[in-house]
Amino acid sequence: MATSSRDDVRRLYGDLAWTWPVFSSAEEYVEESEQFARLIRQYAEIEVRTLLNLGSGAGRNDYTLKKRFQVTGVDISEGMQEIAKRLNPEVHYVLGDMRSLPLSQSFDAVVSFDSIDYMQTRDDLQAAFRTAFLHLKPGGVFVTYQEDIPGRFEQNHTKVHIGAAADVELVFIENSYDPDPTDTTYECTFVYLIRRSGRLQIETDQHILGLFETGTWLELLKKTGFDIKAVSDETPEEAITFVCVKP
Repeated sequence: MATSSRDDVRRLYGDLAWTWPVFSSAEEYVEESEQFARLIRQYAEIEVRTLLNLGSGAGRNDYTLKKRFQVTGVDISEGMQEIAKRLNPEVHYVLGDMRSLPLSQSFDAVVSFDSIDYMQTRDDLQAAFRTAFLHLKPGGVFVTYQEDIPGRFEQNHTKVHIGAAADVELVFIENSYDPDPTDTTYECTFVYLIRRSGRLQIETDQHILGLFETGTWLELLKKTGFDIKAVSDETPEEAITFVCVKP
């Protein structure tokens, strides 16, 4: 499948969602999930039993979080939710957009991991923060992180993941490129080298992700109404983590 620059295709969350478990395991997400759980316990001003995960994807973080909290996961991708449900039958999953989620329930904690990277504009980012705020109980804590930071962005940064399952071998190549450093987005292009019984199939995919100054995150979190309790870059992926409480 050919893609042109700026096409937001996201096949990984559609027809290629099945590839995710081939090169990604729940164990890879334990460290960051444990870190979020520690921050929740440390900063929450109420007892934390229930947790909402905005952008829960394939449920990799929920695999760890469900051992400590009653988790509800929200994601926009049906394909990813099917994978998550198989991994975490104990978790309640809801199909929805983190920018406009209309759940009637409120939670003791809300988290958002790398799915928040898909917020491409200031309005998108604030809408996600507003969703977290509206679904959080007073005294509850919201934890998220800024994975991509303009001053640290590495042009053409490329990662390779290799996996195998049953009769499938997969090489997953991820390339990040910012064609316009003056805007708030960049391109993440995926190449899939899929081999079944040695026969090669090549697929491509492109995702458009947000790239904001840290000051923008702080501004929008405060504008939403959060009390920002901690900001730290001491994370496994050198991201900037924000811990916020709803007054």
